[in-house]
Amino acid sequence: MQDGSNINLPGAEADEADADINAVYHFFNELGIMEQLVTTQLSHVLPASLNKSQFGVLNHMVRLGRLESPAQLASAFQVKRPSMTNTLQKLEAKGFVEIQPNEADGRGKVVKITQQGIAARAEALQALAPLFEKIRDDLGTELFEQARPLLERVRIYLDENR
Repeated sequence: MQDGSNINLPGAEADEADADINAVYHFFNELGIMEQLVTTQLSHVLPASLNKSQFGVLNHMVRLGRLESPAQLASAFQVKRPSMTNTLQKLEAKGFVEIQPNEADGRGKVVKITQQGIAARAEALQALAPLFEKIRDDLGTELFEQARPLLERVRIYLDENR
């Protein structure tokens, strides 16, 4: 049956291979759908001062707690440098990051999150809390605790094999 939800491979061993590939396809298809749903929810609850990309950069910087170059951030987010430069310029204009010369390499730049940026990220997390609380209340915590190691393993694999 070909309803668009499965991948069909040619060949004698296609049925078994199809099942294996379809399992991978469906996993990533579900992640893609969830990403779209979460993006829509984020756009409704994030403070007006931040969009999803800007929140992502602030969250990344707080989570890792280190200075990174615009090129490193573009690589981490899998976007082209001009796109990251645009996001960083908007964050800098709001006082959420500072773009400074790289002292180790006089030519490059590094991005530093400011106290205002840390506060903006905290405000965004506060705005997201009711959404996360509702999901937790409706689905329970155990589901997320079980899924996290699996998702981390897939993320690490994809990151190492880009």
